[in-house]
Amino acid sequence: MTATEQVNDQTSNQQLIDVTQQALDEAKRRGASDADAAVSRSQGFSVTVRLGDVETVEYNRDKNLLVNVYFGHRSGSASTSDFAPHAVADTVRAACSIAKFTAEDACAGLADRDRLAKNILELDLDHPWELTVDGAIDLARECEDCARELDKRITNSEGASLSTHRGAEAYANTHGFEGLVTGTRHSMSCAVIGEQDGLMQRDFWYSAARDAVDLESPPHIGETAARRTLRRLGARQITTREAPVLFEAPIASSLLSHFLAAARGSSLYRKASFLLDQLDQPVFPSFVRIHEQPHLSKAVGSAAFDNEGVATENRDLVTGGVLRSYVLDSYSARKLGMQTTGNAGGVRNLTIEPGALDLAGLLQEMDTGLLVTELIGFGVNVVTGDYSRGAAGFWVEGGEIQYPVEEITIAGNLKAMFQHVAQVGNDVDVRGNIRCGSILLEKLTIAGA
Repeated sequence: MTATEQVNDQTSNQQLIDVTQQALDEAKRRGASDADAAVSRSQGFSVTVRLGDVETVEYNRDKNLLVNVYFGHRSGSASTSDFAPHAVADTVRAACSIAKFTAEDACAGLADRDRLAKNILELDLDHPWELTVDGAIDLARECEDCARELDKRITNSEGASLSTHRGAEAYANTHGFEGLVTGTRHSMSCAVIGEQDGLMQRDFWYSAARDAVDLESPPHIGETAARRTLRRLGARQITTREAPVLFEAPIASSLLSHFLAAARGSSLYRKASFLLDQLDQPVFPSFVRIHEQPHLSKAVGSAAFDNEGVATENRDLVTGGVLRSYVLDSYSARKLGMQTTGNAGGVRNLTIEPGALDLAGLLQEMDTGLLVTELIGFGVNVVTGDYSRGAAGFWVEGGEIQYPVEEITIAGNLKAMFQHVAQVGNDVDVRGNIRCGSILLEKLTIAGA
């Protein structure tokens, strides 16, 4: 990045802070007892190449201002994408007008002053990629070419894509908090189709990172996508049975996302969660630890403060299998008579502690059962814990993959599934906000032919 571009970045970021302060000043002028403002901007582009040809080139440039005002326990919100002074003033006026017609809510309001971040950590999240559109097309084309050339059974392609985005977010409130974060996210993906005996299968692979130097290479992504497609050729159904089930790391994180949905404050105060009244109760086996690591350098989910300005911190949700904490923002915490956990906007780098075995070791540990590599549909009830999803993967015997399977459904109840986690792998997928290895469950119902 040139010195001129750095100056322009600094000027643009200062404008974001200025917009938040203008909104707060206007809210106070209109008699609000408290207010907060969140402003963001982002820009980037993405390209898709299919069968060697450029299919799409998309540019995006977005910005937004959200204002919340409070008149005692009455609140109102309004937003705009126009940062002109008159538009900011009009947005605050609209929020104030809304607040006058809302009912009082004793739980509404800013985060408690003593919970706000004092020192904002630098987490190395901003890594602009000096990449032209032509350069992105070349990388995507290389990725797809490597996939298509790996094996003659790869007969078609859904394409290879590359995206690069950069953004900045500022948040301020009338408790005196002011913070700004800039960050980048880059990704590359490829999906191809294989054919054998007149039947087709499809699979994909992707890489994502804050810093482009941390992305997997285009050939690796393309070849991985092709190999994952080829191994699915010749898939068959299996008969209905109960058996151990091993969730491959890229989809095992979905189990933790269901756990989070049940542990979220909004589900709990509405009494719509199977984890209601389970605090300090065992919900996983004793070896399971689930914790947040919000301050990891360069990580996708890292943040020094949450969406209310509350300081984030390393903390355990589950230790020794026991549920130690819920996932709360200030509002849901007050509804539950508790304290915010710094999770306005969600968790950050949620991690399930890995065990000693990689995927191959987990297959040996399972011996006979189902390796799931794809989930289809969403048959999950967070209120009851009932779980039923379409799946595809591989049947395993003697710790070795025997053949691919498809058109099956796996079913159980999340409460029992969590209690019967047998192993967590060390093949941790770090591409997303949930960092998780493969997860082996002792037994699930598998519905097949």
